[in-house]
Amino acid sequence: MMKRIFAVLLLVLLVVSAVQAQGTITAASIDANIRSGPGTEWRIVGVAKPNTTIALDGQAFDGSWVRGITSTGITGWMFRANLAISAGEAAGLAPVYIETPFSLSAPAQNGVIGGVAASTGGTTTTGPVTVVAGSSPVTGFNFGAHVSGLSGQTIDWMHVAGMNWVKRQVKWVPGNDPNGLRGMADEAHNAGFKLLVSIVGEPSRVTEPGYFDQYAAYVAGVAASGMDGIEVWNEPNIDREWASGAISGANYTELLKRAYPAIKNANPNTLVISGAPSPTGYFGGCSPAGCDDKPFIEQMYAAGAANYMDCLGVHYNEGTLPPSATSGDARGNPLHYTRYYPTMVNTYLTAFRSTRKLCFTELGYLSSEGFPGLPGGFAWASETSVAEQAAWIDQVVTTAANSGRVTLLIVWNMDFTGWGEDPQGGFALIRPGGDCPACRALAE
Repeated sequence: MMKRIFAVLLLVLLVVSAVQAQGTITAASIDANIRSGPGTEWRIVGVAKPNTTIALDGQAFDGSWVRGITSTGITGWMFRANLAISAGEAAGLAPVYIETPFSLSAPAQNGVIGGVAASTGGTTTTGPVTVVAGSSPVTGFNFGAHVSGLSGQTIDWMHVAGMNWVKRQVKWVPGNDPNGLRGMADEAHNAGFKLLVSIVGEPSRVTEPGYFDQYAAYVAGVAASGMDGIEVWNEPNIDREWASGAISGANYTELLKRAYPAIKNANPNTLVISGAPSPTGYFGGCSPAGCDDKPFIEQMYAAGAANYMDCLGVHYNEGTLPPSATSGDARGNPLHYTRYYPTMVNTYLTAFRSTRKLCFTELGYLSSEGFPGLPGGFAWASETSVAEQAAWIDQVVTTAANSGRVTLLIVWNMDFTGWGEDPQGGFALIRPGGDCPACRALAE
Protein backbone atom coordinates (compact mmCIF):
# COMPACT_ATOMS: atom_id res chain seq x y z
CA MET A 1 0.00 0.00 0.00
CA MET A 2 2.77 2.46 0.94
CA LYS A 3 4.54 1.73 -2.34
CA ARG A 4 1.32 2.47 -4.27
CA ILE A 5 0.79 5.75 -2.37
CA PHE A 6 4.39 6.72 -3.00
CA ALA A 7 4.03 5.93 -6.71
CA VAL A 8 0.87 8.04 -6.99
CA LEU A 9 2.52 10.95 -5.18
CA LEU A 10 5.56 10.70 -7.41
CA LEU A 11 3.34 10.76 -10.52
CA VAL A 12 1.53 13.84 -9.25
CA LEU A 13 4.81 15.61 -8.54
CA LEU A 14 6.12 14.78 -12.00
CA VAL A 15 2.98 16.11 -13.68
CA VAL A 16 3.05 19.30 -11.61
CA SER A 17 6.75 19.77 -12.33
CA ALA A 18 6.20 19.29 -16.06
CA VAL A 19 3.43 21.91 -16.14
CA GLN A 20 5.55 24.35 -14.13
CA ALA A 21 8.55 23.76 -16.39
CA GLN A 22 6.57 24.16 -19.63
CA GLY A 23 4.09 26.86 -18.70
CA THR A 24 0.39 27.44 -18.16
CA ILE A 25 -1.48 28.48 -21.30
CA THR A 26 -4.07 31.24 -21.48
CA ALA A 27 -5.09 34.03 -23.88
CA ALA A 28 -5.64 37.78 -23.85
CA SER A 29 -9.29 38.81 -23.34
CA ILE A 30 -8.72 42.41 -24.48
CA ASP A 31 -5.77 44.48 -25.67
CA ALA A 32 -3.37 43.62 -22.82
CA ASN A 33 -0.33 45.77 -22.23
CA ILE A 34 2.86 43.79 -21.60
CA ARG A 35 5.23 45.51 -19.20
CA SER A 36 8.82 45.05 -18.05
CA GLY A 37 7.65 44.60 -14.45
CA PRO A 38 4.51 43.88 -12.40
CA GLY A 39 2.84 47.30 -12.25
CA THR A 40 1.69 50.22 -14.35
CA GLU A 41 4.84 52.17 -13.46
CA TRP A 42 6.90 49.73 -15.56
CA ARG A 43 7.66 50.33 -19.24
CA ILE A 44 5.25 48.91 -21.86
CA VAL A 45 7.21 46.49 -24.07
CA GLY A 46 4.31 45.28 -26.23
CA VAL A 47 0.59 44.56 -26.50
CA ALA A 48 -1.20 41.19 -26.64
CA LYS A 49 -4.26 41.46 -28.89
CA PRO A 50 -7.50 39.63 -27.96
CA ASN A 51 -7.20 35.83 -28.26
CA THR A 52 -3.39 35.95 -28.46
CA THR A 53 -2.05 32.75 -26.90
CA ILE A 54 0.19 33.31 -23.86
CA ALA A 55 2.35 30.88 -21.85
CA LEU A 56 2.63 31.88 -18.17
CA ASP A 57 5.41 30.87 -15.81
CA GLY A 58 4.44 32.72 -12.63
CA GLN A 59 2.69 35.50 -10.79
CA ALA A 60 3.61 38.51 -8.69
CA PHE A 61 3.15 37.95 -4.98
CA ASP A 62 -0.17 39.79 -4.75
CA GLY A 63 -1.57 37.69 -7.61
CA SER A 64 -2.73 40.65 -9.70
CA TRP A 65 0.07 40.44 -12.27
CA VAL A 66 1.36 37.40 -14.14
CA ARG A 67 4.48 36.84 -16.23
CA GLY A 68 4.61 35.09 -19.58
CA ILE A 69 5.44 35.05 -23.27
CA THR A 70 3.03 35.55 -26.17
CA SER A 71 2.81 33.54 -29.38
CA THR A 72 4.43 36.53 -31.08
CA GLY A 73 7.50 36.22 -28.83
CA ILE A 74 6.94 39.19 -26.49
CA THR A 75 7.93 38.46 -22.89
CA GLY A 76 6.84 40.43 -19.83
CA TRP A 77 4.21 41.07 -17.17
CA MET A 78 0.44 41.39 -17.75
CA PHE A 79 -2.47 42.43 -15.55
CA ARG A 80 -4.28 39.19 -14.75
CA ALA A 81 -7.77 40.65 -15.24
CA ASN A 82 -6.92 41.27 -18.93
CA LEU A 83 -6.38 37.55 -19.53
CA ALA A 84 -8.69 34.54 -19.75
CA ILE A 85 -7.52 33.09 -16.47
CA SER A 86 -9.43 33.31 -13.19
CA ALA A 87 -8.01 34.36 -9.84
CA GLY A 88 -8.31 30.78 -8.63
CA GLU A 89 -6.48 29.41 -11.66
CA ALA A 90 -3.77 32.06 -11.40
CA ALA A 91 -3.27 31.12 -7.74
CA GLY A 92 -1.72 27.88 -8.99
CA LEU A 93 1.14 29.80 -10.61
CA ALA A 94 4.40 29.95 -8.71
CA PRO A 95 5.34 33.35 -7.25
CA VAL A 96 8.28 34.86 -9.15
CA TYR A 97 10.49 37.92 -8.81
CA ILE A 98 11.54 40.16 -11.67
CA GLU A 99 15.03 38.66 -11.35
CA THR A 100 13.74 35.06 -11.49
CA PRO A 101 15.09 33.46 -14.71
CA PHE A 102 12.53 32.99 -17.50
CA SER A 103 13.01 30.15 -19.99
CA LEU A 104 9.67 29.39 -21.70
CA SER A 105 9.53 29.40 -25.48
CA ALA A 106 6.81 31.20 -27.41
CA PRO A 107 3.61 29.11 -27.62
CA ALA A 108 1.84 28.35 -30.88
CA GLN A 109 -1.12 30.56 -31.78
CA ASN A 110 -4.73 29.34 -32.30
CA GLY A 111 -4.85 27.41 -29.07
CA VAL A 112 -2.81 24.31 -29.86
CA ILE A 113 0.44 23.67 -28.03
CA GLY A 114 2.00 20.36 -28.90
CA GLY A 115 -1.48 18.87 -29.42
CA VAL A 116 -2.91 20.32 -26.18
CA ALA A 117 -5.85 22.73 -26.46
CA ALA A 118 -5.02 26.23 -25.26
CA SER A 119 -6.75 26.52 -21.93
CA THR A 120 -5.54 26.92 -18.40
CA GLY A 121 -3.33 23.95 -17.64
CA GLY A 122 -2.12 23.38 -21.23
CA THR A 123 1.62 23.21 -21.77
CA THR A 124 4.17 24.66 -24.14
CA THR A 125 6.65 22.64 -26.11
CA THR A 126 10.35 23.11 -25.79
CA GLY A 127 12.17 25.39 -28.21
CA PRO A 128 14.62 28.28 -28.44
CA VAL A 129 15.26 29.96 -25.12
CA THR A 130 13.50 33.28 -24.63
CA VAL A 131 14.69 35.28 -21.65
CA VAL A 132 13.16 38.30 -19.94
CA ALA A 133 15.59 41.22 -19.93
CA GLY A 134 17.20 41.47 -16.52
CA SER A 135 16.63 37.80 -15.68
CA SER A 136 20.23 36.61 -15.50
CA PRO A 137 20.77 33.90 -12.88
CA VAL A 138 23.57 36.02 -11.38
CA THR A 139 21.89 37.25 -8.21
CA GLY A 140 22.78 38.98 -4.98
CA PHE A 141 25.95 41.05 -4.79
CA ASN A 142 29.18 40.04 -6.51
CA PHE A 143 32.54 41.76 -6.73
CA GLY A 144 35.95 41.35 -8.24
CA ALA A 145 38.62 43.27 -10.12
CA HIS A 146 39.94 44.05 -13.60
CA VAL A 147 43.25 42.21 -13.98
CA SER A 148 46.14 42.38 -16.42
CA GLY A 149 46.79 38.70 -15.78
CA LEU A 150 46.24 36.00 -13.19
CA SER A 151 49.64 35.62 -11.58
CA GLY A 152 49.93 33.70 -8.33
CA GLN A 153 50.25 36.97 -6.42
CA THR A 154 47.14 38.45 -8.03
CA ILE A 155 45.08 35.33 -7.34
CA ASP A 156 46.24 35.16 -3.73
CA TRP A 157 45.39 38.78 -2.98
CA MET A 158 41.98 38.51 -4.68
CA HIS A 159 41.16 35.51 -2.52
CA VAL A 160 42.23 37.44 0.58
CA ALA A 161 39.83 40.24 -0.45
CA GLY A 162 36.95 37.78 -0.94
CA MET A 163 36.53 38.52 -4.65
CA ASN A 164 34.64 36.08 -6.87
CA TRP A 165 34.91 37.71 -10.35
CA VAL A 166 37.69 38.85 -12.65
CA LYS A 167 37.35 41.15 -15.63
CA ARG A 168 39.35 41.23 -18.85
CA GLN A 169 38.91 43.40 -21.94
CA VAL A 170 39.42 42.15 -25.50
CA LYS A 171 39.40 43.72 -28.94
CA TRP A 172 37.20 42.02 -31.51
CA VAL A 173 38.01 42.04 -35.21
CA PRO A 174 35.68 40.34 -37.74
CA GLY A 175 36.96 36.84 -38.34
CA ASN A 176 38.13 36.27 -34.76
CA ASP A 177 37.27 32.83 -33.38
CA PRO A 178 35.03 33.22 -30.28
CA ASN A 179 36.47 29.95 -28.94
CA GLY A 180 39.75 31.82 -28.61
CA LEU A 181 38.53 33.15 -25.27
CA ARG A 182 37.79 29.71 -23.83
CA GLY A 183 41.30 29.46 -22.37
CA MET A 184 40.85 32.79 -20.61
CA ALA A 185 37.60 31.54 -19.08
CA ASP A 186 39.16 28.23 -18.06
CA GLU A 187 42.04 30.05 -16.38
CA ALA A 188 39.64 32.18 -14.34
CA HIS A 189 37.46 29.21 -13.40
CA ASN A 190 40.46 27.13 -12.35
CA ALA A 191 41.52 29.98 -10.05
CA GLY A 192 38.04 30.09 -8.47
CA PHE A 193 36.60 33.10 -10.28
CA LYS A 194 33.82 33.88 -12.74
CA LEU A 195 34.96 35.85 -15.78
CA LEU A 196 33.49 39.06 -17.17
CA VAL A 197 34.86 40.00 -20.56
CA SER A 198 34.39 43.47 -22.05
CA ILE A 199 34.30 43.09 -25.83
CA VAL A 200 35.01 46.14 -27.96
CA GLY A 201 35.22 46.50 -31.72
CA GLU A 202 36.57 49.09 -34.11
CA PRO A 203 34.99 52.52 -33.54
CA SER A 204 35.31 53.60 -37.17
CA ARG A 205 33.25 50.63 -38.40
CA VAL A 206 30.12 50.95 -36.24
CA THR A 207 28.21 52.66 -39.05
CA GLU A 208 28.95 49.91 -41.60
CA PRO A 209 25.91 47.85 -42.68
CA GLY A 210 25.94 44.44 -41.02
CA TYR A 211 28.70 45.30 -38.52
CA PHE A 212 26.40 44.99 -35.49
CA ASP A 213 25.18 41.59 -36.70
CA GLN A 214 28.77 40.37 -37.02
CA TYR A 215 29.51 41.58 -33.51
CA ALA A 216 26.37 39.86 -32.19
CA ALA A 217 27.40 36.58 -33.81
CA TYR A 218 30.83 36.80 -32.19
CA VAL A 219 29.59 37.57 -28.67
CA ALA A 220 27.04 34.75 -29.01
CA GLY A 221 29.92 32.40 -29.75
CA VAL A 222 31.81 33.69 -26.73
CA ALA A 223 28.75 33.10 -24.54
CA ALA A 224 28.36 29.58 -25.90
CA SER A 225 31.95 28.80 -24.88
CA GLY A 226 30.95 29.19 -21.22
CA MET A 227 31.48 32.90 -20.53
CA ASP A 228 30.00 34.09 -17.21
CA GLY A 229 29.48 37.72 -18.21
CA ILE A 230 29.83 39.96 -21.27
CA GLU A 231 29.98 43.74 -21.30
CA VAL A 232 28.75 44.90 -24.68
CA TRP A 233 31.40 47.45 -25.75
CA ASN A 234 33.12 50.05 -23.58
CA GLU A 235 32.45 53.79 -23.13
CA PRO A 236 30.43 54.19 -26.37
CA ASN A 237 29.69 57.83 -25.52
CA ILE A 238 33.11 59.17 -26.57
CA ASP A 239 34.88 59.26 -29.94
CA ARG A 240 37.82 57.22 -28.67
CA GLU A 241 35.43 54.23 -28.60
CA TRP A 242 32.65 55.07 -31.12
CA ALA A 243 32.58 56.80 -34.50
CA SER A 244 32.48 60.59 -34.22
CA GLY A 245 29.20 61.95 -35.52
CA ALA A 246 27.34 58.72 -34.71
CA ILE A 247 27.52 58.91 -30.92
CA SER A 248 24.13 58.59 -29.23
CA GLY A 249 22.40 56.35 -26.75
CA ALA A 250 19.91 55.36 -29.43
CA ASN A 251 22.64 54.23 -31.85
CA TYR A 252 24.34 52.20 -29.12
CA THR A 253 20.99 50.60 -28.21
CA GLU A 254 20.78 49.24 -31.76
CA LEU A 255 23.91 47.22 -30.96
CA LEU A 256 22.37 45.96 -27.71
CA LYS A 257 19.20 44.92 -29.57
CA ARG A 258 21.28 42.55 -31.68
CA ALA A 259 23.77 41.38 -29.06
CA TYR A 260 21.46 40.63 -26.12
CA PRO A 261 19.14 38.02 -27.74
CA ALA A 262 22.10 36.46 -29.55
CA ILE A 263 23.96 35.98 -26.26
CA LYS A 264 20.93 34.69 -24.37
CA ASN A 265 19.96 32.19 -27.05
CA ALA A 266 23.54 30.89 -26.97
CA ASN A 267 23.81 30.79 -23.16
CA PRO A 268 20.98 32.06 -20.89
CA ASN A 269 23.37 31.96 -17.92
CA THR A 270 25.66 34.67 -19.31
CA LEU A 271 25.25 38.00 -17.51
CA VAL A 272 24.83 40.76 -20.13
CA ILE A 273 25.92 44.27 -19.12
CA SER A 274 25.46 47.38 -21.21
CA GLY A 275 28.71 49.11 -22.13
CA ALA A 276 29.44 51.57 -19.34
CA PRO A 277 29.74 55.16 -20.60
CA SER A 278 32.68 57.35 -19.69
CA PRO A 279 31.55 59.45 -16.70
CA THR A 280 31.93 63.03 -17.89
CA GLY A 281 30.42 66.48 -18.11
CA TYR A 282 32.99 67.62 -20.65
CA PHE A 283 30.62 67.93 -23.61
CA GLY A 284 27.95 70.01 -21.89
CA GLY A 285 25.34 67.61 -23.30
CA CYS A 286 25.97 65.88 -26.63
CA SER A 287 28.10 66.77 -29.64
CA PRO A 288 29.49 64.86 -32.63
CA ALA A 289 32.66 64.10 -30.62
CA GLY A 290 30.90 62.76 -27.56
CA CYS A 291 28.02 62.80 -25.16
CA ASP A 292 27.96 63.25 -21.40
CA ASP A 293 26.98 60.00 -19.72
CA LYS A 294 23.72 61.28 -18.19
CA PRO A 295 22.03 62.32 -21.47
CA PHE A 296 23.57 59.27 -23.16
CA ILE A 297 21.91 56.79 -20.78
CA GLU A 298 18.66 58.79 -20.91
CA GLN A 299 18.74 58.32 -24.69
CA MET A 300 19.38 54.61 -24.16
CA TYR A 301 16.35 54.29 -21.90
CA ALA A 302 14.12 56.17 -24.36
CA ALA A 303 15.26 53.78 -27.10
CA GLY A 304 14.21 50.73 -25.06
CA ALA A 305 17.67 49.62 -23.90
CA ALA A 306 16.29 48.26 -20.61
CA ASN A 307 14.82 45.37 -22.60
CA TYR A 308 18.25 44.29 -23.85
CA MET A 309 20.44 44.00 -20.76
CA ASP A 310 20.62 42.25 -17.42
CA CYS A 311 22.11 45.27 -15.69
CA LEU A 312 23.22 48.80 -16.48
CA GLY A 313 26.97 49.32 -16.84
CA VAL A 314 28.59 52.14 -14.83
CA HIS A 315 32.12 53.53 -14.50
CA TYR A 316 33.19 55.54 -11.45
CA ASN A 317 36.87 56.42 -11.18
CA GLU A 318 37.33 60.08 -10.30
CA GLY A 319 36.52 60.17 -6.59
CA THR A 320 38.70 62.13 -4.15
CA LEU A 321 36.47 61.66 -1.09
CA PRO A 322 34.92 58.73 0.82
CA PRO A 323 32.02 56.97 -0.93
CA SER A 324 29.56 58.49 1.54
CA ALA A 325 30.35 62.06 0.43
CA THR A 326 27.95 64.03 -1.76
CA SER A 327 29.77 67.39 -1.68
CA GLY A 328 33.15 68.91 -0.89
CA ASP A 329 35.16 68.07 -4.00
CA ALA A 330 37.83 70.73 -4.61
CA ARG A 331 37.65 70.74 -8.42
CA GLY A 332 35.63 73.07 -10.61
CA ASN A 333 31.92 72.26 -10.70
CA PRO A 334 32.23 70.53 -7.31
CA LEU A 335 28.61 69.39 -7.29
CA HIS A 336 28.84 67.46 -10.56
CA TYR A 337 27.34 64.00 -10.04
CA THR A 338 30.41 62.15 -11.40
CA ARG A 339 32.48 63.32 -8.41
CA TYR A 340 30.61 61.20 -5.85
CA TYR A 341 29.55 57.59 -5.58
CA PRO A 342 26.00 58.25 -4.23
CA THR A 343 25.16 60.75 -6.97
CA MET A 344 26.46 58.39 -9.67
CA VAL A 345 24.18 55.65 -8.33
CA ASN A 346 21.17 57.95 -8.14
CA THR A 347 21.79 59.43 -11.61
CA TYR A 348 21.88 56.04 -13.30
CA LEU A 349 18.97 54.53 -11.38
CA THR A 350 16.84 57.61 -12.06
CA ALA A 351 17.63 57.57 -15.79
CA PHE A 352 16.45 53.96 -16.02
CA ARG A 353 13.49 54.41 -13.63
CA SER A 354 15.12 51.77 -11.38
CA THR A 355 14.11 49.08 -13.90
CA ARG A 356 17.65 47.68 -13.89
CA LYS A 357 20.22 47.16 -11.18
CA LEU A 358 23.73 48.51 -11.67
CA CYS A 359 26.94 46.73 -12.62
CA PHE A 360 30.04 48.80 -11.94
CA THR A 361 32.50 47.47 -14.52
CA GLU A 362 35.14 49.98 -13.39
CA LEU A 363 35.25 51.53 -9.93
CA GLY A 364 38.52 52.86 -8.57
CA TYR A 365 40.36 55.47 -6.56
CA LEU A 366 43.64 56.87 -7.85
CA SER A 367 46.67 57.29 -5.57
CA SER A 368 50.12 58.33 -6.81
CA GLU A 369 51.83 57.13 -3.64
CA GLY A 370 54.89 55.10 -4.65
CA PHE A 371 54.96 56.56 -8.17
CA PRO A 372 56.39 59.73 -9.79
CA GLY A 373 54.13 62.78 -9.96
CA LEU A 374 50.76 62.53 -11.66
CA PRO A 375 50.26 63.77 -15.22
CA GLY A 376 48.39 67.07 -15.42
CA GLY A 377 45.03 65.60 -16.33
CA PHE A 378 45.03 63.55 -13.12
CA ALA A 379 46.41 66.12 -10.70
CA TRP A 380 43.05 66.09 -8.90
CA ALA A 381 44.14 62.85 -7.15
CA SER A 382 47.46 64.17 -5.85
CA GLU A 383 46.29 64.23 -2.23
CA THR A 384 44.82 60.72 -2.12
CA SER A 385 46.93 58.31 -0.05
CA VAL A 386 47.10 54.52 -0.35
CA ALA A 387 45.48 54.28 3.10
CA GLU A 388 42.54 56.35 1.84
CA GLN A 389 42.30 54.25 -1.31
CA ALA A 390 42.14 51.09 0.81
CA ALA A 391 39.54 52.49 3.21
CA TRP A 392 37.33 53.86 0.44
CA ILE A 393 37.40 50.60 -1.55
CA ASP A 394 36.40 48.73 1.60
CA GLN A 395 33.60 51.21 2.31
CA VAL A 396 32.21 51.30 -1.23
CA VAL A 397 32.05 47.49 -1.45
CA THR A 398 30.14 47.37 1.84
CA THR A 399 27.81 50.17 0.73
CA ALA A 400 27.09 48.54 -2.63
CA ALA A 401 26.55 45.11 -1.07
CA ASN A 402 24.02 46.48 1.41
CA SER A 403 22.14 48.69 -1.05
CA GLY A 404 20.26 46.04 -3.01
CA ARG A 405 20.92 48.16 -6.10
CA VAL A 406 24.19 46.67 -7.36
CA THR A 407 24.62 43.23 -8.91
CA LEU A 408 28.33 43.42 -9.69
CA LEU A 409 31.18 45.70 -8.68
CA ILE A 410 34.50 45.38 -10.55
CA VAL A 411 37.37 47.32 -9.01
CA TRP A 412 39.61 49.18 -11.44
CA ASN A 413 42.14 47.68 -11.11
CA MET A 414 44.02 44.87 -9.37
CA ASP A 415 47.53 44.63 -10.79
CA PHE A 416 48.26 47.08 -13.61
CA THR A 417 51.66 48.78 -13.37
CA GLY A 418 51.68 51.28 -16.24
CA TRP A 419 52.52 54.89 -15.46
CA GLY A 420 52.37 57.73 -17.94
CA GLU A 421 49.61 59.69 -19.61
CA ASP A 422 47.21 57.10 -18.23
CA PRO A 423 48.44 56.29 -14.68
CA GLN A 424 46.88 52.83 -14.46
CA GLY A 425 49.30 51.70 -11.78
CA GLY A 426 47.98 54.38 -9.44
CA PHE A 427 44.53 52.79 -9.50
CA ALA A 428 45.93 49.31 -8.76
CA LEU A 429 45.16 47.70 -5.42
CA ILE A 430 48.46 45.79 -5.46
CA ARG A 431 50.93 48.58 -4.83
CA PRO A 432 54.62 48.86 -5.77
CA GLY A 433 56.43 46.35 -3.59
CA GLY A 434 53.59 43.81 -3.72
CA ASP A 435 51.43 44.81 -0.75
CA CYS A 436 47.63 45.17 -1.06
CA PRO A 437 46.26 47.33 1.77
CA ALA A 438 42.76 47.37 0.22
CA CYS A 439 42.71 43.56 0.14
CA ARG A 440 43.59 43.41 3.81
CA ALA A 441 40.91 46.00 4.61
CA LEU A 442 38.31 43.98 2.70
CA ALA A 443 39.33 40.82 4.57
CA GLU A 444 38.71 42.32 8.02
